[in-house]
Amino acid sequence: MLDLYVEGRSALHRLGPGWKILGLAFSGTVLFAVDHVWLSILWLAISLTLYAVAGLPLWRAWRQIRSALWLFALIFVVQVLLHSWQLGLLVIIRFAVLLLLAGLLTLTTRSSDMIDGLEAGMRPLHRLGVRTESISLAISLTLRFIPVLTSVVREVREAQSARGLERSVFAIAIPSIIRTLRMSEEISDAIDARGF
Repeated sequence: MLDLYVEGRSALHRLGPGWKILGLAFSGTVLFAVDHVWLSILWLAISLTLYAVAGLPLWRAWRQIRSALWLFALIFVVQVLLHSWQLGLLVIIRFAVLLLLAGLLTLTTRSSDMIDGLEAGMRPLHRLGVRTESISLAISLTLRFIPVLTSVVREVREAQSARGLERSVFAIAIPSIIRTLRMSEEISDAIDARGF
């Protein structure tokens, strides 16, 4: 359930996880350091091109941002009220690019490879007594959990919609929270069983 990896032989699939994680970090840094909408649009085009390079259809890219559309709308409205529509558009594009790139990372990298890559990158911290295994697992689970949680909410929304409860926030939120807590308990038990 946690491994969203899509089998493939593209250059992105073969690229080491450390490089992909660095690319994601670099992209986030550049996007938020430079306040220019055209740079963000360029980065969006590059992100969509990388999906094609990885052999992933564009509907996969759409799935990465579809469930965040309500959040994008909220952010846009707040930015328009506080600043301007241009800033709202810039912020939305930035977040969309980061979601697309994080999704691309999870779709082209196995969980085990990502954990190994994170551990290798943090190896110098191990000498300082930091438990790098725990940190890499936490980061990896966080990256994996975002699309999984989105899927859970979508399934609950569809089920409640069939019951005529799609407008009730509680009818969607409470089952989603319960399923998420059960899922986290199962993952915790699995981690404990492996002695991690």
